[in-house]
Amino acid sequence: MNALEDFYQQQQEPDKSCLLALRSIILDQHKDITATWKYGMPVFCFKGKMLCYLWIHKKYKVPYLGIVKGKDFDEPFLIQEARARMKIMLLDPNEDLPLETIEKIIQKAITLY
Repeated sequence: MNALEDFYQQQQEPDKSCLLALRSIILDQHKDITATWKYGMPVFCFKGKMLCYLWIHKKYKVPYLGIVKGKDFDEPFLIQEARARMKIMLLDPNEDLPLETIEKIIQKAITLY
């Protein structure tokens, strides 16, 4: 098993299912999106350039979707915190994922490339 697959397998439920669902949603958005392991985390690239990533928030202990070019987004549900260019979308692993919102954010991120 490689580091990328190992990351998902090491997560506890319900975070594991949430992250795996997010991976599928992201990869389904465009044929040129690829999953890779960079900077010690699962990263998704669009035509070789970093698009977004998945992680667990240290303070809130919930999964989140990080948007690499988040500074170009005005959506109020995206949080910048101390990041210079990235913004994150916190996700509750005990609730249904906001599929339409996630798809719109990924599609918007793709248009920036």
